Amino acid sequence: NNSEDGEPRTGWLHNTEAKYPPAPTPMGESAAAMRRILHQRMKDYTNHRISSVHIHPCADHQRLVVTEHKIECPLTYPGDESPVEKVGASFNSESLETPTVGVYFTIIELVSTTEDDEFFVALADSSLTPKQRSQMYLQRGPIDADRMFAYLQGGPGFGCSAPISALSLASKKSSWASSVLFGDLTNLDGKSFQRVLLMDQRGTGKSTPVTKQRLRKMFPDLFALDDAPKEGESAQLQLARAKVSKSVKDACDYLSKFRADFIVKDMEWIKDSLVEGSRPYSDEGDATSQISQPYGASLGQSFGGFCSMTYLSTIANPPRLMLFTGGIAPAWTPAREVYDRLWLRVKERSHRYYDQYPGDVEAVKRIVRTLLKHQEDPSLPPVKLPSGGTLTARRFLSLGLALGGTPGAAMANLHSVISSAFLDDDGDELSNAFLKRIDYEQSFDDAPLYFLLHESIYADGPESGATNWAAHSSYEDYVKSD
Repeated sequence: NNSEDGEPRTGWLHNTEAKYPPAPTPMGESAAAMRRILHQRMKDYTNHRISSVHIHPCADHQRLVVTEHKIECPLTYPGDESPVEKVGASFNSESLETPTVGVYFTIIELVSTTEDDEFFVALADSSLTPKQRSQMYLQRGPIDADRMFAYLQGGPGFGCSAPISALSLASKKSSWASSVLFGDLTNLDGKSFQRVLLMDQRGTGKSTPVTKQRLRKMFPDLFALDDAPKEGESAQLQLARAKVSKSVKDACDYLSKFRADFIVKDMEWIKDSLVEGSRPYSDEGDATSQISQPYGASLGQSFGGFCSMTYLSTIANPPRLMLFTGGIAPAWTPAREVYDRLWLRVKERSHRYYDQYPGDVEAVKRIVRTLLKHQEDPSLPPVKLPSGGTLTARRFLSLGLALGGTPGAAMANLHSVISSAFLDDDGDELSNAFLKRIDYEQSFDDAPLYFLLHESIYADGPESGATNWAAHSSYEDYVKSD
């Protein structure tokens, strides 16, 4: 199917610039003044700051610098046009009253010259405020989006890997980030990348993290049933249920703004703020400023790949080169079918685990029997974790989530947890070491978005309908009946 000029129709997928750039629009003095005011208000609204600058040695006696940034992104973005040309283009004075969510990101760059070294040493000066560092960083010179490489991490619900400590940059081949920085991968014009951008997706890591502590603060009644009587139908219990019902609705509305469609707009917001903030402001009313320059490339890992597909579907100028590692969303596939297939995979991995550690068959049964006893016998207290949560048999069995990792290391780690369960070989008292390990392995409090939003990432838009608790219904049919 060809267009009027005979060119194949490829849609927006590979578009990096408008086909017919709009003509510059003359701007009067009054309009120019209003535009300057709006421009300054936008800068104040985004409140870009740099909290930390640290320089590290890397391959071949070179050095790299990591800068830690934070920026305010709109909790909701005005307009629902798709695909979006530029996320900030429809902002006006009223839009700048929209509540924000703080988004944290790091940028990794090579220190290539003496001038680079002097600049970053000055930028790291502890007497500078985060806002002053931001201004100094942006005034250094124009930032080219085409030479920026963006990373979208997996999850949902977990912060991005920290450079150096969790993302090795010791050699040219030590990680994908090293390959990007040292020129093994170039942009589509054959130029090396100058910056690698790692963003903690909103609600994760240091980006206004959604935790039980924060949810309790924002929605005080959300956990009212925690302290309500567990039996009977007292007035206190009915009141608690009514309060929880309203809070659940409010919390769900809030959490609906932490999905992939908002994540990719945050990535665009950050890029546009960096690119535009590093260039001198102009009063010229050139409408082409409404079109965003795309990232040179991106990498989507697992759920980050799902975000990449959302990028392609909703942003008019997505990264020019998009790489995926295991993150292809199951388009046109009902969520229930996804989980039905998953349970078969879980069963296969479980058999592999028990083949590797046959002694753990009885060990797991022994742990489950102990936990069920505490759940069913009213004379026994519930098994409490150091974090304050309750360990049930169902929660213990969910440790099988780890079997989705690299089989050798993941299985060895799981065996280590199980073998530490009891204080004595012939007793039924669970060890404190075991309970601490459970807390460590199951970070419900620190990363609840993984559990709250996980099923929704398999929804495929309005046409696919609701997921209808697909994971639970699949569990009931496939696991309980097996």
